[in-house]
Amino acid sequence: MAKPQRPGANKGNKKGPTKGTGGMGRKSLEGRGPTPKAEDRAWHPAGKRKAAAERYAASGGKGKPGQRQTSGGNPNRSARSKDNTTEVEVVTGRNSVLEALRAKIPASAFYIAQRVEMDDRVKEMLSIATNRGIPVLEVTRQELDRMAGFDGVHQGVAVKVPPYEYAHPQDLLEAVIEKGEVPLFVALDGITDPRNLGAIIRSTGAFGGHGIILPQRRSAGVNSAAWKTSAGAAARVPVALATNLTTQLKEFKKQGVFVLGLDGDGDVLLPELQLADRPVVIVTGSEGKGLSRLVAETCDQIVSIPISAVTESLNAGIATSVALYQVSTIRNAKK
Repeated sequence: MAKPQRPGANKGNKKGPTKGTGGMGRKSLEGRGPTPKAEDRAWHPAGKRKAAAERYAASGGKGKPGQRQTSGGNPNRSARSKDNTTEVEVVTGRNSVLEALRAKIPASAFYIAQRVEMDDRVKEMLSIATNRGIPVLEVTRQELDRMAGFDGVHQGVAVKVPPYEYAHPQDLLEAVIEKGEVPLFVALDGITDPRNLGAIIRSTGAFGGHGIILPQRRSAGVNSAAWKTSAGAAARVPVALATNLTTQLKEFKKQGVFVLGLDGDGDVLLPELQLADRPVVIVTGSEGKGLSRLVAETCDQIVSIPISAVTESLNAGIATSVALYQVSTIRNAKK
């Protein structure tokens, strides 16, 4: 009696590749059915946006323009865990955790290491967590090491928070205009290191910037590494997602915002910048490729930072900080 074939097995009798089959017997493989829609895949950004919209609707649609809207962001590697099947971020480090608690981020748990060294920051964290009814869990340092990831530094504390809530770029602009302030934004073109993103968020907050704009694809997201590097500034500086960065920059230009790209071969030196007191968005490209062609063509000016010949270039975070400082200095001098 012939042995029954297992599902998906090659039913041919010939051995090795045969003409027209590629040697794989593809026609005999059983299919897996139609590919689910992006919004039906929980791990896909579209799926996360759908889930976020459902949660937003369930909460009664609370929120104001300019606030960070949940969008699932980018699937960048971060210290994430499952909490009742909902993805959460694990924010570590005393400054980052304290700022997250101060900003009333809806934390689901506060973790503190056994026999942790108590200082004023830790005491304030415990006070905030207790007053807000956030569960306080004492764990071993080994458990915090695991939660923080292989390159995380937790300093004895961690907090679980929902995925970062992104704003819409237009909401950011309208919020600044409503306050009667001159817009100052930073847009990142191809920055994929979340630590660079965190450093830029921190600099944006330090020099009076109103927010960061990220492209939805090929960009770092605000994950635990970005939170840590921002030293908590991610709780105060809004970050927006643009479906297409070039399109968004063009839309900003229609509304009177000047687009300034940073590049070593710029046509304007930063100290000679004449547009600092105008509404501006500073665009920083990746360290390897710089600004993409379409983004560079969209810029009103390409600005370069004069540096010594000893150093070939500045990394994205430092270049953005220098540009923000210059714009801030010029604006303060004209007040």
